[in-house]
Amino acid sequence: MYSYQPKGVCSKEINFEIVDNRITEIFFTGGCAGNLLGISTLVKGMEVNVAIEKLKGIHCGDKNTSCPDQLALALEEFVANS
Repeated sequence: MYSYQPKGVCSKEINFEIVDNRITEIFFTGGCAGNLLGISTLVKGMEVNVAIEKLKGIHCGDKNTSCPDQLALALEEFVANS
């Protein structure tokens, strides 16, 4: 399980697992429970690069980032360190 501390958003931690370049598990700690459960359900089974492409650059209100954007950054970090 890979752990990432997001910055500038309500969620405090993102934990996920990648198997054969696909997201197999994902859990957010903190944040908007319903929205994050929805995001988690949608990306589960998705190829890592596809998830990054779809989520990167999404903003939340007047913030320059969002929980989906932070997930994309976490996935990029995972790929860079793999």
